[in-house]
Amino acid sequence: MEKQLEQSRTHIIKIVLYGPESTGKTSLAKALAAHYETEWVPEFSRDYLQEKWDREQLICGREDILPIAVGQMQMENILLERANKVLICDTNLLETVVYSKAYFGGFCEPLLLKQALKAHYDIYFLTYIDVPWVEDDLRDRPDQREFMFDKFKESLDLYEKPYEILRGDFEKRFEKAVKTIDKLIKDRKVGL
Repeated sequence: MEKQLEQSRTHIIKIVLYGPESTGKTSLAKALAAHYETEWVPEFSRDYLQEKWDREQLICGREDILPIAVGQMQMENILLERANKVLICDTNLLETVVYSKAYFGGFCEPLLLKQALKAHYDIYFLTYIDVPWVEDDLRDRPDQREFMFDKFKESLDLYEKPYEILRGDFEKRFEKAVKTIDKLIKDRKVGL
């Protein structure tokens, strides 16, 4: 199991969209990947949990956390091989850690936490809650958006991860993200 949660090493710049549900991460991930003509890693848990919901009308349980984490990392590692100098991730293992702790009374599989902290990303874009909530089968905390945002921010601070908060409408978020990624590319002297 530990091997399945390991992140592949690479020279590719890795970006992660990070934060509470319904804060525009997927739309931004797709747009950034299109802008940089590269791959983006979807959120594995969406399909996994939607299938569970469709089959049983149940949301995430503790037994789902490790399969979700393995699926996420496997997808990231596969798409990393096809990425064009930058890889955009719609989520990562640390996000799974935050959700696990929030949903299961502070519990997180030690192996998941270990691998989440070993994984490297050049920047986390923490998406703020100043966009409209969009309901679906899986989103279940519309009244806890601020609480969840704080949990995500606390995790970045606690584990000393590099991040920027993205606020405002889509265009403002996109422009700020592009400016930051362009600087990372320039600093690394990676030509696109």
